[in-house]
Amino acid sequence: MPDAGVRVEIGDAVATIKLDRPDALNALTIPMKEALARTFEELAADRTVRAVILTGAGRAFCAGQDLRERLEPDAPSLGDELREHYNPIVRAMRALPKPIVGAINGVAAGAGASLAFACDLRIAAEGASFVLAFGRIGLIPDSGATWTLPRIVGWSKASEMALVNDPIAAREALSLGLVSWVVSGDALMSEAWAIARRLAAGSPTANAATKRLLEAGLASDFETALAAETEAQDGLGRAADHAEGLAAFIEKRPPRFTGE
Repeated sequence: MPDAGVRVEIGDAVATIKLDRPDALNALTIPMKEALARTFEELAADRTVRAVILTGAGRAFCAGQDLRERLEPDAPSLGDELREHYNPIVRAMRALPKPIVGAINGVAAGAGASLAFACDLRIAAEGASFVLAFGRIGLIPDSGATWTLPRIVGWSKASEMALVNDPIAAREALSLGLVSWVVSGDALMSEAWAIARRLAAGSPTANAATKRLLEAGLASDFETALAAETEAQDGLGRAADHAEGLAAFIEKRPPRFTGE
């Protein structure tokens, strides 16, 4: 996948996806978008992978759409662009039964910010920032941002970010809950890796169910959420991972989850 501007490395149950067009601030082209969607779909089926890191090469996480591509005479309409290229990525991210850690190494702008918001957890380098920027070119936030961002930072702050278009620096993002950790740029990937490894050491079935229920809970009432928790917990309680977790607790050792 390196020719598409997306690199994937897998090791120790963690897949690291790196957007790799540093000279263009990792601005997204059609080949990159297709590679990203395909990568998340493939990782969903890869039982050796239990957690994912999404990051960028160079000084940016992702500057969003490559606008030069939009000026080409055969460029698809914006609606088709979303339907065919962006929406499949964020759908695959949210449907991925494995947690995604966004390692935000620099600016996340436009659709790049949308990709960051679609991650389950975010860790940012000190110099990172988020800016929607769509309003500057007469557009609305897309790629799921109008759904994810209000649920992360609340309606009022999401409105400010979407309408005023000022950048949010890493430390402010931390205070808003937009990111969970801020570290030095030099430490970003090692810290992201440590977080991903902790997630990968957990039960794959429990992680998948937790992610699914948190998402469903955003659109359900309390009683529906209770029923969904009960059904999921009943199934997990009968699984081998739960028995292993109990045994490890009693024996005072780390659990060895298998996803069974």
